[in-house]
Amino acid sequence: MEITKNSSKNTKKILIQIVLFLGLVVAILFGWNYFKNNLQTVMKVPNFELINQNNQKITNRDMLAKVYLVEFFFARCPTICPVMNRNLKYVDQEIHDPNFGIISISIDPKNDTPEFLKEHAKKMGVTNPNWHFLTGNRDYIGKIADEFDIYVGKNVSEAESLNHSGMIALVDKKGNVRCRINEKGTPILYYSGLNYEDEAGTKPKLDGKFQPDRKLLIEDIRKLLEE
Repeated sequence: MEITKNSSKNTKKILIQIVLFLGLVVAILFGWNYFKNNLQTVMKVPNFELINQNNQKITNRDMLAKVYLVEFFFARCPTICPVMNRNLKYVDQEIHDPNFGIISISIDPKNDTPEFLKEHAKKMGVTNPNWHFLTGNRDYIGKIADEFDIYVGKNVSEAESLNHSGMIALVDKKGNVRCRINEKGTPILYYSGLNYEDEAGTKPKLDGKFQPDRKLLIEDIRKLLEE
């Protein structure tokens, strides 16, 4: 009889341990799935105060309560800027929400005056009142790019100062830079505004047929608009 009781106790202990183990596995899987699908916070958006195409002062505070994208570009750029602008316009048309905006900061303020940027926006067919093409002091703009950690060439020569990255920052309604997790479990930090010759987005090409991050941006903007 004693052997039977001990055996029953051991069986219960084993069952409890199995249940606890399975519960732990479920919790880990649930937590990982939540972490994977939830957009991560990269940092607070850097402060900025610049002039837009309508000669209005625009700051990061003006963009609170809106989900928006930030790019660095210049209007006369003959290479990646037109590609980035077209991809951003596509995203803007797909989202079509009054709480969505775009901040396009010129790294060529000498030529990109508010008047010139207004004409640039007109040529692009921009209708979103929250799409601001910003200009200002070049050194100040370089500082903003550094704070975003998005590459922009230093203002030491005209050629160098016009170099820049094709990366785009995604900002939520509270002014946080956000991003998704990649398949390796690492935050991607920024999204690419470029075209690619391959669907995986490993080979940039100006006239590439694939824009993998454009789709990701649309998905993630919609998530943030619902928060």
